[in-house]
Amino acid sequence: MKSNEAILLVNLGSPKSLDKKSVKEYLNVFLSDDYVVDIPKFLQQLILKLFILPFRPKQTLHAYEQIWTKSGSPLIISTLNIKDKLIKKTGWHVEIAMRYEDPGIELALNNLKLKGFNKVYVVPLYPHNAMATTITTKVEVERLAKEIHPEVELKFIKPFYKDEKYIKAISKGVRKYILEHNFDKLIFSYHGIPKRQAKKTDITGAHCFENNDCCEVESLGSTDCYKAHTVQSSILIAKELGLKSSEWEIAYQSRIGPGWLTPFTDKRLERLPNEGAKSIGILCPSFISDCLETLEEIDIRGRKTFMDAGGEKMTYIPCLNESNETVELLISIVEDAKKFEIKALKTA
Repeated sequence: MKSNEAILLVNLGSPKSLDKKSVKEYLNVFLSDDYVVDIPKFLQQLILKLFILPFRPKQTLHAYEQIWTKSGSPLIISTLNIKDKLIKKTGWHVEIAMRYEDPGIELALNNLKLKGFNKVYVVPLYPHNAMATTITTKVEVERLAKEIHPEVELKFIKPFYKDEKYIKAISKGVRKYILEHNFDKLIFSYHGIPKRQAKKTDITGAHCFENNDCCEVESLGSTDCYKAHTVQSSILIAKELGLKSSEWEIAYQSRIGPGWLTPFTDKRLERLPNEGAKSIGILCPSFISDCLETLEEIDIRGRKTFMDAGGEKMTYIPCLNESNETVELLISIVEDAKKFEIKALKTA
């Protein structure tokens, strides 16, 4: 990497501290993002101010209390550790930022400007494309860069949902659990999104949800579709693990309202024991780092749902976090982006 080039890793974010005020501020910023809650602004803010912020922070704070560590948010700690290991492995200059709250994108861009980095490879730490993750990250980084560091050249790393190193990294982490446990079924639990958001990324306007296997078909309509990315990732991981179709399934968690991707993880956890799946493994490939949605929603609440429904054993399989596989994956996708640039310049 050249002396004027740097890496910016962007993750979702967490409340600044473990108190109701910080949680309320975080929810306000997060749920005011038009790429997260994509409804008319007036209605979005009305729902937020009248029905969410007066009640949700207490519940969310309790959830964070279950997973918070002495060092703070697991998500931010993991992201910092990824940064440190990436620097140690490569010698690259790496900054991190959270899309919401601290450390913010503005601070990272200021640091990059002060240190003279004029070309930045931006890596949204999300394998799959979605309005509420990769797209809002790109929009916000570009917006702030125009204000803070207008001369910077930004190179955004594309979603890596079917990158060979990503598939092998996930598979390696899962395989050791399969060898240790006798799973009746492996559950891929992805963060849910409203179906309308998946449709908005269908550039043809005529592919998404038109038939039952639309996500398995590679076409213009599925190129940027979140659900298609999750389905294709799962198929590749299951193939790498040598799983039969009856041995795994996909579900979607964290729904807020009606019209979200199905099947719902919590509903599947209620029903699996009655279907004969008494021992399951569950992983959350939407996330590089473990966070509230994995540690509390799945490993605590999801486990209780499954066991209360008659399940005998649930094994939560952690995210990649700051593993060596994560570092090697990040090095690979950045280097692939650089090679693509060089090739493009040669053929121009």
